[in-house]
Amino acid sequence: MIAILEVFSGNKITIVFLIIALAAAFFVFYRIGHHVGKLQQDIKWKKRIPLLRDDAVKRSRAVLAGQFSEQLAPYLPDFRYSPKDCRFMGQPVDLIVFNGMNEKNINEVIFIEIKSGSSQLSQQEKNLRDAVNSGRVRYEEYRIPDKLISGENEE
Repeated sequence: MIAILEVFSGNKITIVFLIIALAAAFFVFYRIGHHVGKLQQDIKWKKRIPLLRDDAVKRSRAVLAGQFSEQLAPYLPDFRYSPKDCRFMGQPVDLIVFNGMNEKNINEVIFIEIKSGSSQLSQQEKNLRDAVNSGRVRYEEYRIPDKLISGENEE
């Protein structure tokens, strides 16, 4: 590079032209590289999209099958409680069984989390199980204030 500059040292216009030509070449090669990289990324995504869609469909089907199974469980032959005593919640627990409710004599309340295959309890489900098993469960009654029911305004 120094030898090239020495040859052109007498002619400042030539040096300026050379710098401009180098900058233009750098810009052109940069743009070409950017465009090629973008094309390569597009090709990679076009190959991945069908795989991602298939995975999304499989997951969606698994979720729907799980939700369907949760609601169907009380009607399966090996389910221990009357379907009439069951109330579906979905979150944070799948079912609450009010054992004896159909006979108008609730003698037990059971929280049921329905799982299939190798699925595991979530942390929230474990926390609920632990709260119930350690007796941290209670019954409360909440009364709506009469003013809200009668439609009176507080002004």
